[in-house]
Amino acid sequence: MRVLVVEDERLLADSIAEGLRRLSMAVDVCYDGGAALERVGVHDYDVVVLDRDLPVVHGDEVCAAVLAAGGEARVLMLTAAAEVDDRVAGLGAGADDYLTKPFAFAELVARVQALARRSRPALPPVLERAGVVLDLPRHQVSRDGRFVALSPKEFAVLEVLMRAGGTVVSPEVLLEKAWDEHADPFTNAVRVAMVTLRRKLGAPQVIETVPGAGYRFTS
Repeated sequence: MRVLVVEDERLLADSIAEGLRRLSMAVDVCYDGGAALERVGVHDYDVVVLDRDLPVVHGDEVCAAVLAAGGEARVLMLTAAAEVDDRVAGLGAGADDYLTKPFAFAELVARVQALARRSRPALPPVLERAGVVLDLPRHQVSRDGRFVALSPKEFAVLEVLMRAGGTVVSPEVLLEKAWDEHADPFTNAVRVAMVTLRRKLGAPQVIETVPGAGYRFTS
């Protein structure tokens, strides 16, 4: 899952991002509306966590830009304004959901995950293929009943591959979905993650390399 966090309170923004990254989400962060407009014009996000009262460009304008981009991104608007009129205005600007500050991080995570499910074809919260079970709510993986301890990046890569339903996923798509904007497109991070992921999942191998194209989860 690729998430953009837009929040001018830097400590809050960085805290949200770090928490989401621990759940294997690829997270980009910016602290004003102008930077947010640049990001949504470049990357295909699943969810945008958006403070409404932003400097440079107001959150409502950023929300409108997300809608105008025509992608599948969903917007979770954050604000300290808790009045009904404020919530109505935020939803009227095009937000898909609304969360007032202060909030519980667990609730923010639940709302982000719910919006992500709406941004792409619906799949069950537990994916199972070839004896591999990926439990998204619990953030756990097992194979043939054996618990498999994965790093956040390995979990994210496995999720992208299993969601692809047997189709080939290119290294570029894996970088886009499992890493943030600071990932070097020429890095060998995908290859390294694939080596360790295959080793941890064990034999027989369920991740196939398609030369010149990418990787495929076989069933």
